[in-house]
Amino acid sequence: MSSFTAELFVEAESSGCRIDTFLERQFRNYTPWRLQRIVRAGGATINGARAGETDRIFYGQCVRVTLLEPPDKLLRTSPDELSVVYEDDWLLVVDKPAGMIAHPAGEYPNGSLANAIQHRLDQKTGLKGIARPGIVHRIDRQTSGLMAIALNYTAHRNLAATFEASRVSKTYVALVEGVIAKDSGVIDAPIGRTPTGRNVLMTCRADGLDRRPSKTHFKVLERYANHTFVVARPVTGRNHQIRVHFAHLGHPLIGDEFYEAHGVIKPLILDDPNADPDEIDTGVETGFPIRRHALHAANLAFAHPITGVWMEFRAPVPEDFRETIDALRELTHSKEAACNAAVQ
Repeated sequence: MSSFTAELFVEAESSGCRIDTFLERQFRNYTPWRLQRIVRAGGATINGARAGETDRIFYGQCVRVTLLEPPDKLLRTSPDELSVVYEDDWLLVVDKPAGMIAHPAGEYPNGSLANAIQHRLDQKTGLKGIARPGIVHRIDRQTSGLMAIALNYTAHRNLAATFEASRVSKTYVALVEGVIAKDSGVIDAPIGRTPTGRNVLMTCRADGLDRRPSKTHFKVLERYANHTFVVARPVTGRNHQIRVHFAHLGHPLIGDEFYEAHGVIKPLILDDPNADPDEIDTGVETGFPIRRHALHAANLAFAHPITGVWMEFRAPVPEDFRETIDALRELTHSKEAACNAAVQ
């Protein structure tokens, strides 16, 4: 690659750290060893003076670095088209399609959201691996909807802190089995890992491991003959929380690959008992247009990681979700018509 020069100003959080540590945070595709070599070769200055590899940097100083060598931790790129909801120099918000995993893993070493964003960043900078996406939260592979991605170190640090502190508003819509009687409610049930050896599966049952408080608010949007359309707002952020909570109520999501009513786990066929089932394509047959669990991250709101401005984002339900709602309405109307005819 051709050399790339960046000018960076030291923030209070980085004051006092070594220059190689500071640079490693900014350029996540470079190892400390590679950055030390660059500094040792005279590739970095602090306030205009050549930096030594053990020099420390302090708040307000200007660090200028010329990346004389290419990155040594390149993330594969995928030219997958992304539905971008918002983008600036620090932040990217996308409407992730169902079927796309957040990070490359297991059976999906490529084709993940991270791979697609890396491709986008490389196209933007014109150089491979200079920037690296910072994914601070995830939604399941078969869940569609909004995800926020940080585009530099400061944004990543601040956005991660925001999500860890639950200073985020998240709203999902779901289609569940059965008719929920209450118009709204709160599911307040601790969630823990299933005692089956499959650490990624969760349960509300009393035998769950490492159970933690978990709360989900819900409201019924529409009822059908045998299903319900709901909006869910998780207060906590446990793995598979909405799916586990509604299954706990006796109303599992349409097409859920793992969770049946009242804590029952569907049998799984996995070669590796420690593998993440979210990475396995189980080929769900629902009897409806949707061929996955019916969950969509429809709304996401948080303070911008740099400006602090409160931002709200929305993503309409995808086509398979809309078609399933239409099918459920048609079935309900047909059932009602049949009942009316029988009464007459």
